[in-house]
Amino acid sequence: MPLSKRPTLTQFLIEQRRRYPTATGDFNALILDVALACKAIARSVSHGALGDMLGNHGDDQASINVQGETQKKLDVISNDIFIKSNEWGGHLAGMASEEMDGPYPIPKNYPQGKYLLVFDPLDGSSNIDVNVSIGTIFSVLRAPQSVIDAGREVVSEDFLQPGAQQVAAGYALYGPTTMLVLTVGTGVYGFTLDPNLGEFKLTHEKIQIPADTQEFAINASNSRFWEQPVKRYVDECLAGKTGPRAKDFNMRWIASMVAEAHRILMRGGVFLYPRDTKDPSKAGRLRLLYEANPIGMIMEQAGGRASTGREAMLTVQPTELHQRIGLVFGSKNEVERIERYHAEPSPAQDDANPLFSERSLFRD
Repeated sequence: MPLSKRPTLTQFLIEQRRRYPTATGDFNALILDVALACKAIARSVSHGALGDMLGNHGDDQASINVQGETQKKLDVISNDIFIKSNEWGGHLAGMASEEMDGPYPIPKNYPQGKYLLVFDPLDGSSNIDVNVSIGTIFSVLRAPQSVIDAGREVVSEDFLQPGAQQVAAGYALYGPTTMLVLTVGTGVYGFTLDPNLGEFKLTHEKIQIPADTQEFAINASNSRFWEQPVKRYVDECLAGKTGPRAKDFNMRWIASMVAEAHRILMRGGVFLYPRDTKDPSKAGRLRLLYEANPIGMIMEQAGGRASTGREAMLTVQPTELHQRIGLVFGSKNEVERIERYHAEPSPAQDDANPLFSERSLFRD
């Protein structure tokens, strides 16, 4: 399709809204405010060292966020952009972010809306200084009726909704091109930012993830902490054509979940950041509300699957605003295989095959 004939994000949302004659337009306006924030973040990211955007935020102590992680300058800038772009429109009752300790209520001088926005303003920020693709992840929820009726300030409990209750989810990818990938519950669509017009244009319609794949992504440095089902899965992939899977696999790891998710959407694959024994006090590394759930919704809407390894991700009931969880997503057949390995008893060791012996690459 010629570029001039590709619908913009605004046109796409209008077409979606026409399916619901009673819709007020608040939801469309919210998504467009999110898109505007992503454009502003893309501009800041593109300046890099030229705009003094690299490095940590403040001194060592001041740069630690609620997650116990070191904040980059762009983490803080991106969080501020998201707040300023979305607090004023009258569509939101509150926001929550990876970079803020608690919920952000809409200031009293702005009208209060009926949605909640949760986001990771800059996923993969450890890659900022080395110019590798990073992104923004966001999720839209409905505010509880008690918030809307009483006009009270939001509290953490208002955000503790299973992923199946998300109204929309998406991410922006800041790479060779800036893309916005969005689902509003009717499939997954990709929009590429036209730098001449400053508009997101529809370039990828009804994205579907292949059910089978020969690529997996995992941080192999954590192999000594993996649970047995994950070790089994990875060992079988590494065994290649001579192993039980009877095919060769390639391994990928970018350390930017948005980039990993986008690769999987485009050509299939499976991503694993599973629960492990590295820190027994944490059920996983990734955050449920603003990382696992939105990516999970996108994967499911594209025909893939998202899971903890033990249960469907979108069915998990959150208990904390910054709750961590293990995450496996991607090509449906591979994710279901990993779930099956978690449900099955561990197989006996095959001592005749050195790949599955104690000397295997990923054995303790």
